[in-house]
Amino acid sequence: MTADGFNDGLDMARSWYAATAAASPRDPTLSEETSCDLVVVGAGCTGLAAALFAARSGRSVIVLEGGEVGWGASGRNGGQIIPGLRKGALELVQALGEERGRALFHLALEARQLVVDLVRELEIDCDLRLTGHLLGALKASQMRDFEAEVACLERVMHYRDARLLDQAEARAAVATPEFVGGLVDGQGGHLHPLNYTLGLARACRAAGVRIFTHSPATGLETLGARGAVVATPGGRVRAKHAILAGDALLQGLSPRVNRRIMPVANYIVATEPLKDPKSVIAGDMAVSDSRFVVDYFRLTRDGRLLFGGGERYTPRPPADIGAFVRPYLERSFPQLAGIPFDHAWGGMVSITLSRLPHIGRDGPVLFAHGYSGQGVVLSSLAGRLLAEALDGNAAGLEQFQHVEPPAFPGGRMFSGPLHVLGMAWYALRDRL
Repeated sequence: MTADGFNDGLDMARSWYAATAAASPRDPTLSEETSCDLVVVGAGCTGLAAALFAARSGRSVIVLEGGEVGWGASGRNGGQIIPGLRKGALELVQALGEERGRALFHLALEARQLVVDLVRELEIDCDLRLTGHLLGALKASQMRDFEAEVACLERVMHYRDARLLDQAEARAAVATPEFVGGLVDGQGGHLHPLNYTLGLARACRAAGVRIFTHSPATGLETLGARGAVVATPGGRVRAKHAILAGDALLQGLSPRVNRRIMPVANYIVATEPLKDPKSVIAGDMAVSDSRFVVDYFRLTRDGRLLFGGGERYTPRPPADIGAFVRPYLERSFPQLAGIPFDHAWGGMVSITLSRLPHIGRDGPVLFAHGYSGQGVVLSSLAGRLLAEALDGNAAGLEQFQHVEPPAFPGGRMFSGPLHVLGMAWYALRDRL
């Protein structure tokens, strides 16, 4: 990724993920001019998956990372495995029609299986739990939406792993007074995202990929058929192709990408170990609610509640992340009022106007960003699709190119303030 300034003050080093991370070697910093077949900007799941699959097909690959491996969105997120896309099946059909909506939905479903396969093949110890994902409804009218979603999943997508919960079932599954029902996807689950990312990096090194950390990309020059050059403070890499995988931290390397993604702050806490974790989330599922500004939570392997919540629309972090998140946690779980937090951290993720990922290519440069909260599994799929496109198999890439998100209105000067106003409106609707 590029320079890590957007993540300053967000305490990744104090996260539960960093505290429980697998041992990882120290990678060098780029200090020379060199060349390769493929240069990747960003050592998160997108970039590392692309590097791994490209190296397996015989390419020489260099990965440039502005900070540490996995210390962007890939290693900071909630770790929730949510099959599909941020747009539900019904929204996809309404926007794209049944045939194209079904094709995109099933391509996205491959993401979940790809992560499971990589964890098993590469023997990544990342606390993988395929226990399901529960989306909680906060009002009765949302249950009608859930019913329509399940019907569309069954009829159009031929997907039968989703089921509805009534209020009693939802509150038996999750001990919150907020839920009036829910939708469970049996293919969901959760994992330790930083350890998963570090596992991908380990596999990349074994495949011959060279990873350079503390080597932010400061410039990108495209040379048409002759490839591209990426500059860092200490060197330059010339390659036949470049992949941009910096997500919210890309910071200007590609105007086309930057016009279509918006960085959003994300804050998470991990409580002290709970006395009875199953009394909070009985089935160890990943859980999120139906607010536009989503609260999401799950249990960790050592019995903590890991909770992400609250809205903030500027890159400046709160002075006390734990104090910022606490009201949202206690709104969902009043029985945990005052519980100590052992860890609190945050990070920047990117969203798009359509909430569909921005995956495509521009000459020798390929890119994938804007997973809009679904990046735990979509990022690895995007990396594989980018690598496949280099080998002439661009079918998956082209499916996402057909639904390229629109640019945020107002250009770089006005898109931020307009986005803040829009998010504030939806947050007000949540409260009302």
